[in-house]
Amino acid sequence: MDALDALHNRVSIGVLTEPAPKGAQRENIFRAALRAADHGNLRPWRFLVVEGSARNRLGEIYLAASADQEDLSEAQKDRIRAMPLRAPLVIVAITRLQDHPKVPFSEQRMSTAGAVQAMITAAFAQNVGAYWRTGALAENQQVANALGLADNEEISGFIYMGTPAKPPRPAPDLATEDFFADWSGE
Repeated sequence: MDALDALHNRVSIGVLTEPAPKGAQRENIFRAALRAADHGNLRPWRFLVVEGSARNRLGEIYLAASADQEDLSEAQKDRIRAMPLRAPLVIVAITRLQDHPKVPFSEQRMSTAGAVQAMITAAFAQNVGAYWRTGALAENQQVANALGLADNEEISGFIYMGTPAKPPRPAPDLATEDFFADWSGE
């Protein structure tokens, strides 16, 4: 698949199965992240690769972080534990916030987002399914601590990858004029 085809047609693929990307596929995905726009060349991103039985441990971390929710049923606990098992590979995207006179934290977060977008597009280009999840667990300090994040780091999301269980849905046909307008400066 060529680059424009991947950029124009990428969609999230939520039902994933084995195998996870390996070898050259995985290296292409990882290398794509390293080309994200990065003001100041801070490289404010890093990634944790979670697969195999480590996904079970991540599920236990999720459950421990959810312990403040009163009256969780066993079914709800099982659902939380199983969240990392939705795909054979989970990549935790982390932003390492660095004080810099010209690069605010917002730009560093956007750089990480660009790296994640590049990875999921590179995955799509190689017929690897991927989707990006954020939410309460990504913002949970207990999860961050359990994953070994430093005080200046934050989780930017969990990227799930694997083999699509079914063909991807077509990308929506959006009209560019609905989102782009000329501005004359007046």
